[in-house]
Amino acid sequence: MICSAKAALVMPTNDYHFIDRWRVEGNIKEVADILEDALSLPQWWGSVYFDVKEIEPGGEHGIGKTIRLRAGGWLPYTLSIDFRTTESRYPHGFTMDATGDLEGLGIWTFAQDGKFVDVTYDWTIRANKPIVQKLSFLLKPIFRSNHNWTMKRGEESLKLELRRRRARSDAELKLVPPPPKPSFIARALHLSKR
Repeated sequence: MICSAKAALVMPTNDYHFIDRWRVEGNIKEVADILEDALSLPQWWGSVYFDVKEIEPGGEHGIGKTIRLRAGGWLPYTLSIDFRTTESRYPHGFTMDATGDLEGLGIWTFAQDGKFVDVTYDWTIRANKPIVQKLSFLLKPIFRSNHNWTMKRGEESLKLELRRRRARSDAELKLVPPPPKPSFIARALHLSKR
């Protein structure tokens, strides 16, 4: 069964904890290579990640690598976040520290299960973006829904990216649909920031 993003714990104020589970057909190394390559996020998960810049290159499998990204969902704001890879368990996952509009810890875990890969993202954060920080006490379910929307786009986009990378001909590649687009609001915000 494919599970979309699920909010895990009810936390006070502007703290959030999400555990997201995806199940994709593929090889654990394929999935690890795609998700480790943060600079490619706008190409295959462009519905959420608009701009990604490498701040520090890091070492093998990205340890020490720092990226800055701008992301959004269906709500009328974008987030600016720096991610630093602190641990690699290649091909079984990696851990990142986040700073910026969201601050906390993200742990990606990949497990091969026959011809599928089970992907888990455990994301514990504090929202620093003023609108999220100030309205979390009231709008926490809406912010969670926005997160769930972004992660559902991620699972769908990862499945399409795996199909694109496996295409053996131009004809086969043309059969793969493009990844989901950002929401209308996110597209408008992204264009206004250019």
